[in-house]
Amino acid sequence: MSSSPRRHRLYRDADADPAALADGTVALLGYGLLGRPLALNLRDALPAAAAARLVVGSDDEPSSRRAEADGFTPVSLAAAAAAADVAVVMLPDEAQAELMPPLMAALRPGATLVFASGYVLAWDLVQPPAGIDVVLFAPRMGGDAIRERTLSGRGYLSYVGVERDASGRAWPRLLALASAAGSLRHGGLEMTAREEALLDLFIEQAVGPWLGAAVLSAFHVGIEAGLPPLGLLLEMYLSGEMAETFAQMASDGFLRSTRAHGYAAAFGGMTRALSIDREQMATMMREVLADIEGGGFARSLQEEHETGYPCKPFLEQVVADEDLLNATEDEYRRLRD
Repeated sequence: MSSSPRRHRLYRDADADPAALADGTVALLGYGLLGRPLALNLRDALPAAAAARLVVGSDDEPSSRRAEADGFTPVSLAAAAAAADVAVVMLPDEAQAELMPPLMAALRPGATLVFASGYVLAWDLVQPPAGIDVVLFAPRMGGDAIRERTLSGRGYLSYVGVERDASGRAWPRLLALASAAGSLRHGGLEMTAREEALLDLFIEQAVGPWLGAAVLSAFHVGIEAGLPPLGLLLEMYLSGEMAETFAQMASDGFLRSTRAHGYAAAFGGMTRALSIDREQMATMMREVLADIEGGGFARSLQEEHETGYPCKPFLEQVVADEDLLNATEDEYRRLRD
């Protein structure tokens, strides 16, 4: 008999005490897609004295130049870790097993180490030393959207959790950080590092490929039938209607959002969905999840990193390929602009 799902608490700004970060140094280890918006948000929100102690660590020259252009004085990752009372890891998941050991060794006892992803903790790819807090603050939003939603006052969802509370201050520091970073206006949902990692990878690898395959297949089938390429892409995503449909799902509910569409759309979608072999889809998804849970994907990703990213040229070629889909998107941008 299966057990009931664990109830997860949702934290908001009222749960955070800004004083938890008032007398310490927050260091961002990395200034990339996620590190930059979080650093900017923290600088805006922290009390003046704490904002003055905000440290950006970067060993990547382009990222360091970007930080300087934003008004920070970046230091090395090692120097940032050594100065930190709260160290926020913004480094690529697959590189952390290599980069983190000397940075963790530089942390002072009682420091709080914050991971923006549960990946390395879920599969024991790093072993934080005793005497430091280990916590999770994982934004569920891309970097640009994090900054935009913070500036507009909406906030964004994050997953938060304490893996180890060595100092007795892990939760106060974590919630103060999540609040200052702009998330708790929307909410921080309690989650373990392993839960976050499994959720993130499963949806990326079980749902994302089906969506991508559906878009590409519909595009090429439509072209074969003589439908206009631009019209096909507008119907699927370029117009923004599909994004609004997903937003409607978030506000009204996945099934209830159907009422926001005309009967023809609801009837057509329902009747065609009944013909899809969902059990075949579920079987493939179970295989994906089992591979992730068993560490198969983590081993593959670490091997990809350790061998110099041999798949990256192929991925770059796919993204940059001047095929009809990319050309049609470019045509629409010219028309629009």
